[in-house]
Amino acid sequence: MLLIIVRLPWNGDLGMHAATVERLRHRLLDPGNPLVDENTPSPYYSPWTVFLGVVARLTGLSVWVVLRIGALISLTLLVTGVWRYVRTLSAHPLAPPLALLCVVLLWGTQVFKWSGFLGLNSLALTVAYPSVFALGLAFHFWALLARTLKGEPTGGWIAFLGLGAMWAVILLSHQFTGVVATLGALATVVGARTGRRVWPRLGAGVALGVAVLAVWPYYDFFALLRVGGLEAIHRPLYQDLFARYWLLLVGVLALGVRARRDRRDPLVVFFVLGALVFAAGGLTGHYSWGRTLPAALIPAQIAAAVEVAGAARGPLRNVAAGLLAGALAVGAWTQVQTVGYVTGRDALPSVVAAKYRVPWVGYQWLTPWVRYGDVVMAKTLPARQIPAYGAYTVAPGYPDFFLPDAGRREAAVRTYFGAGVSRGARVAVLRSYGVRWVVQRPSDGGLAGGDRVLRRVTSGPGGQVLYEVVR
Repeated sequence: MLLIIVRLPWNGDLGMHAATVERLRHRLLDPGNPLVDENTPSPYYSPWTVFLGVVARLTGLSVWVVLRIGALISLTLLVTGVWRYVRTLSAHPLAPPLALLCVVLLWGTQVFKWSGFLGLNSLALTVAYPSVFALGLAFHFWALLARTLKGEPTGGWIAFLGLGAMWAVILLSHQFTGVVATLGALATVVGARTGRRVWPRLGAGVALGVAVLAVWPYYDFFALLRVGGLEAIHRPLYQDLFARYWLLLVGVLALGVRARRDRRDPLVVFFVLGALVFAAGGLTGHYSWGRTLPAALIPAQIAAAVEVAGAARGPLRNVAAGLLAGALAVGAWTQVQTVGYVTGRDALPSVVAAKYRVPWVGYQWLTPWVRYGDVVMAKTLPARQIPAYGAYTVAPGYPDFFLPDAGRREAAVRTYFGAGVSRGARVAVLRSYGVRWVVQRPSDGGLAGGDRVLRRVTSGPGGQVLYEVVR
């Protein structure tokens, strides 16, 4: 993972997070929309990205170096967080390293990548995302909560207030991971059996957390509760479940063993809560609830490690260890193509290279001409990357529910690139949004390359051409 951070493969939402840090570098207190030239709030302006923006502003480092620094911090938080959380569940020295292996390898035989999901391949592509920071902090949050509930080192008011603030930071940094962190905290409280004496202090921690959420200045956290339109995006989370996760059956067996000993075991309660929310999302059509699936995956993975590490010596332990070792080996082979993000495809054996998916190619070829704040007309995929270099696009490449005219902007892009649209209508779109540059392929549509409004500047990968809009 350290070598992958050096390479920082580009895929998915990386451009969004790079653009967010870039806006904060230039206007820390009032950054505006990260993708389009509008002054709107954005949930991407979280405590974590604000911290990275401050680093970028103070050091002058490029956004890509800052993202690598953030990835290194997040990975450190994740590794140490898993270690500390497992220590609250088992004193066996093998449990923490085995848990780390289970968290990244104990998945299924179909590679699945999504932010907030910690399979090795997914982690390689999302390590610079806020979700990894939030998950790493969540593991520390659960560990500290478990120790605080036991009175280690102190279960006083200050400790619970600190936990409340930490909870708010997780929720603000990645809302879906915040839900996972909340379910894990509920499970920890249920399993601790502390009685009513801690309820006032827990209540104070929750109240402080809610207060932090309410006063966060960069966006209205509670407005997210009213956001819709996420279900179609998240429907794939409910597909191919067995192929993606069947190796976790080892962990489910381990949870069954723990449930027989104690039905209020924190891992068992955590798993049940996560599974119930995930199932409810599927049954009711709220597919965005599928983002809580890590609340079922993580306790199963941790349980497998803790039970095998702590099993009494004998034939049963040998069987359990062999079963887990086999599952981890299958999981490692399933995700072995992740090595390619360090070595490149050409260095991989053919059987591994066949599984490898090349990361996205960036748009650094635009930077000699396109300046910070320039507006670029581009289709959706380029629009997911171009803002990472400081430019704006006409329409955001990602759904933006805080942008009032998002629909009108998307319609404008469709008008410019659409078939059968008059030249005058295309030019009017460019003028109305102050477009300085156009990125398009010959097959994309739009104005013809020889049109007097466009001046060809350079070409890029895949037949893309950069045109300057002649004023």
